[in-house]
Amino acid sequence: MTILFRTTQNGHRIAYQHQPGEGRGVLFCGGYRSSMESTKATALADWCAARSIPYTRFDYFAHGASDGEFIDYTIGAAIADTLEIIDHIAAEQLIVVGSSMGSWVGMQAAIQRPMQVKAFVGIASAPDFTDRLMLKKFPPALRKQLEDEGVVYLPDFDDNEYPVTMKFITEARRHLMLDHPIPLSIPVQLIQGQRDDDVPWETSLHIAEKLTGDDVAITFVKDGDHRLNRPQDLALMLEAVVRQLAV
Repeated sequence: MTILFRTTQNGHRIAYQHQPGEGRGVLFCGGYRSSMESTKATALADWCAARSIPYTRFDYFAHGASDGEFIDYTIGAAIADTLEIIDHIAAEQLIVVGSSMGSWVGMQAAIQRPMQVKAFVGIASAPDFTDRLMLKKFPPALRKQLEDEGVVYLPDFDDNEYPVTMKFITEARRHLMLDHPIPLSIPVQLIQGQRDDDVPWETSLHIAEKLTGDDVAITFVKDGDHRLNRPQDLALMLEAVVRQLAV
């Protein structure tokens, strides 16, 4: 499917794909340093296409095919991009599916667009990961380097490096969610692997506790890792979407 681009109010282009259909749609928010070509995003695209369900996926600023350098990326930019897609591209009423960091971004967008977002599915949800997970894993020397130099470079899965800036950490603090009630009353389904080495499985319990709505369900996958992209994991995601489309 052709990749399209939208120029945001901030002046950068974000890449997206939109599949038309009938009725309530699905919006996928990807994870940190992921793209709309991920396994989960693609599985949702195929599933929605087969059922004529509107579906939208996109790349945040500095991710995938979108404009921008990763050293300039912030959580606020990702939220702004998501709102841009909700306002101008996606279906009028939506189920938002967020993966890892995408759950943080997607929940923030749902709070700001209550008329459009009618339900939420979070997979290996990682709100507040910048302070609660990333910084906590940094050894003292790396934290000092970040504070002194404003940037550190971490290895990725391909033996390359990517930057983490102090700006990224401090800007993210404007969007933290787990230290206060999360004002969402829509139905929420969380799916969490209990062998997730990146996000403790207890995080989903914490999210459920903080959500102000009562319609919250958690599915734990005992042998599931952070990616949750095996066929059986994808089936759980699609089952959750089916339930949320029906509410």
